[in-house]
Amino acid sequence: MSDDVADLRREYSDRGLDESDLAADPMTMFAGWFADVQAAGLYEPNAMVVSTVSADGRPSSRMVLLKGFSDEGFVFFTNQASRKGVELATEPRCALLFPWHPLERQVRVEGTASVLPEADVAAYFSTRPRGSRLGAHASHQSRVVASRAELEAAYDEAERTYPDEVPVPGEWGGYRVRPEAVEFWQGRPGRMHDRLVYRRAEPDGWRIERLAP
Repeated sequence: MSDDVADLRREYSDRGLDESDLAADPMTMFAGWFADVQAAGLYEPNAMVVSTVSADGRPSSRMVLLKGFSDEGFVFFTNQASRKGVELATEPRCALLFPWHPLERQVRVEGTASVLPEADVAAYFSTRPRGSRLGAHASHQSRVVASRAELEAAYDEAERTYPDEVPVPGEWGGYRVRPEAVEFWQGRPGRMHDRLVYRRAEPDGWRIERLAP
């Protein structure tokens, strides 16, 4: 292993996160932190890592874009025949990570994904740029392709097939992740970071715990 990599480190600030700073529920807290991220001008503030697991226990992670959040959970859209879609169909429990490094913050979510209604999917799909809608038809996400040329040919075919309105592809859809645990992580000096986690307490409450960094 390169010594240069092993020596990479930075000291975090002493901003801190105390129990008294927390909102009563994690989604309100998340909304506040998300507003901070937007105000700070971070690139792709809604980028998040989605981690899933296969039927035989193999984990996988990838970046997607958060497209909405509410008291019901976190929403994203994707090709449901992709690896993550296939894995969520088998095991809907998953994890999300928002890596907001410039603010020395992370949010970690553990929850269960459910498929969004077709009407919600269609409503969102219609707001996407035309190129992105055509790309959803041209790319069968996660499947092996012979070359870049094959992808470009598929895109050209989609353009010819849909010169005007571009419908929602049959394998395209969305998910809402209902959180069971939401951790707010704030960097502190000496690697003594603050980690405060909300855990769902049925029927409709949350308990808050502090974790060692």
